[in-house]
Amino acid sequence: MSDSPDMEDLIHTEDPSFGHVMACVFGIQEHESRTYLRLLENPGSTVEELADVLDRDRSNVNRSLTTLLEKGLAERERRLLDPGGYVYQYTATPLPEAKELLHEALDKWAETVHGVIEAFGDDE
Repeated sequence: MSDSPDMEDLIHTEDPSFGHVMACVFGIQEHESRTYLRLLENPGSTVEELADVLDRDRSNVNRSLTTLLEKGLAERERRLLDPGGYVYQYTATPLPEAKELLHEALDKWAETVHGVIEAFGDDE
């Protein structure tokens, strides 16, 4: 069972926050939307840096970032380190693009719901 908010939760929330709307529309958990918002404030962060800012375990932050990457809400870039090796840096999808993704997802959901309403009773 997922602990992520859903559309019903959003409908029944009188004054939702932007992070809450993101979680509901994208079907992500609230800590993932918090990760996006912190990443927006701290572009180019590593998992370790984000874990410190969010006060969360690195493995949990890494899972959140994977979800954000899958949803198109973050980008990952590999940076080479001087002593050798590399580290991944993450940057949030710019807010205007994220808002557009939200609008598109919400419009698609609304279109589906309108279709269900229109089709109701047609099979009688």
